[in-house]
Amino acid sequence: MRVKPAIPREQANGDVDEAVAYYLNEASEAVAFGFIDALEKAYRHLGRQPATGSPRYAHELNLPGLRAWSLTRYPYLVFYVERPDHIDVWRVLHGQRDIPAWMQEPDGA
Repeated sequence: MRVKPAIPREQANGDVDEAVAYYLNEASEAVAFGFIDALEKAYRHLGRQPATGSPRYAHELNLPGLRAWSLTRYPYLVFYVERPDHIDVWRVLHGQRDIPAWMQEPDGA
């Protein structure tokens, strides 16, 4: 089985930076590092089994191929599309946000 690399878009990297900054300011360094570990674990999982993410938002947003995967122990979702040679990570968003509005931002599609 070939593992595909997860390649985050600029928006996804910005989302991660915001989340890490939040955890550093509001929780602790350990919590922030835990978030990064959970994200890396999710990226590895998606690289091995990209079809396991939920297609729910693909239907809601009319974006064929879009899938979402929840991070373990953190309330964030990884939004991605499987490509022939990689996992195209669009966003990493908190599950309590207005997901359709956030996905419509520039570079979200």
